[in-house]
Amino acid sequence: MAEKKVYEIMHMDRRVAELSNFGQCKIYDKSFMPYNLYLEESDDIDTLVNNITNFNYWCATRVLTLDRKYAKEILNSIGMLQAVTDKDRAEIALSYRCASLTDVFWVKMQKEKVFFDEVNLYENHLENTFIDIALRGKQYTVQNESLARDLSTNGCFPKAWQRINGGFRLLKDGGGDAVERELLASQICRCFDVPQVLYERDYFDGEKVSVSGNITSKEYSIASMESFEIYAVNHGIETKKYILSLDRHSYYMMNIIDYLIGNTDRHWGNWGLLVRNSDNKPIRLHDLMDFNQAFNAYNDLEGANCQTLFGEHLTQKEAAVKSVEIIGLNQLREVDKGVFSELPQFCEMFYKRLELLENK
Repeated sequence: MAEKKVYEIMHMDRRVAELSNFGQCKIYDKSFMPYNLYLEESDDIDTLVNNITNFNYWCATRVLTLDRKYAKEILNSIGMLQAVTDKDRAEIALSYRCASLTDVFWVKMQKEKVFFDEVNLYENHLENTFIDIALRGKQYTVQNESLARDLSTNGCFPKAWQRINGGFRLLKDGGGDAVERELLASQICRCFDVPQVLYERDYFDGEKVSVSGNITSKEYSIASMESFEIYAVNHGIETKKYILSLDRHSYYMMNIIDYLIGNTDRHWGNWGLLVRNSDNKPIRLHDLMDFNQAFNAYNDLEGANCQTLFGEHLTQKEAAVKSVEIIGLNQLREVDKGVFSELPQFCEMFYKRLELLENK
């Protein structure tokens, strides 16, 4: 018979729940549970299985997925499995206590004497060699735990966190074209009234990258809409009503910006909530981010299908027009044509789309 293990799910130094590897669960503070982790206190066999499945899924979301470029090289370099199931990925995440740069949740073994200040990624250093592995696919023989923590950045483009001056910045590659698209989209976005991550040009290992700051801290976390939807379903919350009451301005501005820049990658893992860690409550939508797949479906005024709607089926143009009619365009300044110097092929369509919205 397998040895019994009990995991304690932590929010900073607050124990919010514990779960055994047989599915038995005890919840200590429901209000501080992760949004995308649903557990039930019951000895019913189906509940026990669901608890284990849900826990493995939650842990798996805290490690990279294998569709990310260089993922296998990263896993090889740290001597980990090339994980293909949630259980495999959960084991990887648990090897570094499920620590993440997106929030302040982590996991420890029952009665283990360790504290948040010792394991959180905001205050504990990472190995610099990880940057080479993540961005270039280079192979290294390295200490497992020192690098595995950095694998919490999801996405399909090469990216890595770099510690600077006590904080972090995110370096993203994916080729010169993807970098330029993100930089151009960021310049356009700055001309509108919407909270946003700022992307700047830099170089790593002789290659062009986009660089941005980290929007999370020991004070604030982010939770994806994918995560919140799990919470909403399990707590009887109407997601659309909740989001619009929380931050209608940012929601509608997101649809406007995504239409103007032709962003086709606004899936529900790519936008979400800014959460105050002191009470684990959302305060608004988090800053708009991830523009390296901008200017797709950009050959006409219609654009792609809008991905941020709640049960509706609209094109990006239709969603943007509807948003302008509700909150206005909220443009702060003119978009200088000079920002299109590296990607001039997108200039004409951008101004056509902008004019269409201005006329609304």
